[in-house]
Amino acid sequence: MALTRWLAVGSLLGLIVLCVLWELWLAPLRPGGSWLVLKALPLCIPLAGLLKHRMYTYRWVSLVVWLYFTEGVVRAWSDKSPGNWLAMIEIALCLLLFTACALHVRLRQKAARQSLASAAA
Repeated sequence: MALTRWLAVGSLLGLIVLCVLWELWLAPLRPGGSWLVLKALPLCIPLAGLLKHRMYTYRWVSLVVWLYFTEGVVRAWSDKSPGNWLAMIEIALCLLLFTACALHVRLRQKAARQSLASAAA
C-alpha cells in the first residue's frame, strides 16, 4: 500500500508541476503565460488528503483525474510541438495517478476485509 500511496502522491505532484510549467513557460497558449495555469489549483486540493491517507480522497481523485486526461488527449491531438508532447506526458501522469489510486483503494479494502475476518474468527 505504501507504494501505491507514493505513486499517487508523486504523479499528482508531477501533474501540478507540469500544468504550471506548461502554461507559464514551456508552451503557453499566449506569449508570457496564460490564465490556463489556474487548472493546477484544483489538483492542489487533494494533495493533503492523499498525504493524510484518506480513502475518500483516493476515490474522488480517481474520478477527477479523467478531466485532465481528456484535456491531455484533446491537446495531444490538436496542439503543435512541444504542446502535444507535454499533453502526452499529462496523459501518462493521469493514467499513473488513476492506477495508483484504484490499486490503493482496492488493497485497503482487501486489508480491511481480512482484518474483519480474522477478528471474527
